[in-house]
Amino acid sequence: MSCQHTTLLPWNTFHLDAHAEKVSVVSSVHTLCQLWQESDAKNQPVLLLGEGSNVLFLEDFQGHVIINRIKGIEIHEDKDRWLLHVGAGENWHQLVEHNLVKGIPGLENLALIPGCAGSAPIQNIGAYGIEFNQLCDYVDVVSLKDGMLKRLNADECAFGYRESIFKHQYRYDYAIVAIGLTLPKKWQPILTYGDLARMSPDSVTPQQVFDAVCQMRRSKLPDPAITGNAGSFFKNPVIASEQAEELHRSYPTMPHYPQAAGGTKLAAGWLIDQCALKGTVVGGAMVHLQQALVLINHDRATGADVVALARTVRQRVGEHFNIWLEPEVRFIGSQGELDAVKVIS
Repeated sequence: MSCQHTTLLPWNTFHLDAHAEKVSVVSSVHTLCQLWQESDAKNQPVLLLGEGSNVLFLEDFQGHVIINRIKGIEIHEDKDRWLLHVGAGENWHQLVEHNLVKGIPGLENLALIPGCAGSAPIQNIGAYGIEFNQLCDYVDVVSLKDGMLKRLNADECAFGYRESIFKHQYRYDYAIVAIGLTLPKKWQPILTYGDLARMSPDSVTPQQVFDAVCQMRRSKLPDPAITGNAGSFFKNPVIASEQAEELHRSYPTMPHYPQAAGGTKLAAGWLIDQCALKGTVVGGAMVHLQQALVLINHDRATGADVVALARTVRQRVGEHFNIWLEPEVRFIGSQGELDAVKVIS
């Protein structure tokens, strides 16, 4: 059954022409809970979205899509740090820019990451040497069933690489409504990746780091406003150090990053590139020519096209390296989120 009530084109950066039975934009916790409870009473599936920057609609959604636009930025400070309370519906990149204008550094390595502030803890977003958990003070969630608010401190969020408690215990029947950030006043630049490594830690400014990060991202990642995509499609795999050492002997230029918790992180884009997959087309979907980690809506792609392309990429990399990539993007079926690995296996 196909539902043609409300288009989801404005609500997914893949620009897929899927539909939902109903779409609502909310700006308060009360309305969010009220609409969720009304749908739940009708046994109607509900999907909560921020800006749709990390979702892939495989088909029409047979339910109610609720867009979180709970906003507000509060800034407090003590002697050593700034404390920010940010509504979940605030745009993340605009938050980074807002802080720089206010003279509050610390988020610049995470510039141009698409999505809303409320999505940041779910994925534990990270880039250029920084992850969200390093800046997080707390995450406020609401129980959609009864409207009760709960604050989880960073230690309670079970953060990992693209991982958090919000993908598990708080995945259903809860919504993130705000985040708390702690940013030290004694700014220490993180200059470990890409062009940042050529900068001097003694003289670089937060604005220069911000500008460099934006330049790097824009040079290799397509603008979703122009070309439909969801950013990095696959997670960077973490493999056993012994396997990584063996691969490094065969590929001396292979990017690899030993992890404090054990194992070695590899660059999924590099693995895909080694399989000569850039420019590969399935239906209307294509592996981006500049960054192999990104799958794009090349020509009126469907969710099925993107799934078929992702399956091809995973299979080729798996056969070549014995490393099986996992999607970072959330796969959404007619009733809700699906296991993305199972879908493309």
